[in-house]
Amino acid sequence: MRNATTVSTPNPLTGGKVLLILVGFFGVTIAVDGLMSYDALSTFRGEVVDHPYEAGLAYNNQIAAADAQSERHWKVDVTLAGGGVRAVFRDAQGQPLDGLAVAGVFAAPADVKRDRPFSMRGTGGGAYVGGQSPPSGVWDLKLKATRGGQTMFQSKNRVTLR
Repeated sequence: MRNATTVSTPNPLTGGKVLLILVGFFGVTIAVDGLMSYDALSTFRGEVVDHPYEAGLAYNNQIAAADAQSERHWKVDVTLAGGGVRAVFRDAQGQPLDGLAVAGVFAAPADVKRDRPFSMRGTGGGAYVGGQSPPSGVWDLKLKATRGGQTMFQSKNRVTLR
């Protein structure tokens, strides 16, 4: 015959301890999820386009405008100099294009609240100057030239300022 020996542990796992472990686990999980949800919602910048449905409907018009711009064969040279933007517009034959209303935006790729719109004034010879260079970093330089209320030229180029 054998003697049965019982081993007692100093801290046995009881139902109360299991309950505390489960409540603690789910409590921490819910707290972290709540914190992450609050942070995500409080930093949400909203829509990039004011009316996305209408913008989607106008997509074919944008394609037609891009085709018309391509057929004009305009040459536009843009430089960032003197803390601003200088753009020289020339037609397909190399003649300067004056009489345009030119505007631009230094757009922050990740945050529309940091966008910096500017207007440009003509200086003759197809040249237009304006704007103030934003702080160093990565920006999208968007230019738009209109004549008689009709968009004649649009561009978007990524620039890195140091």
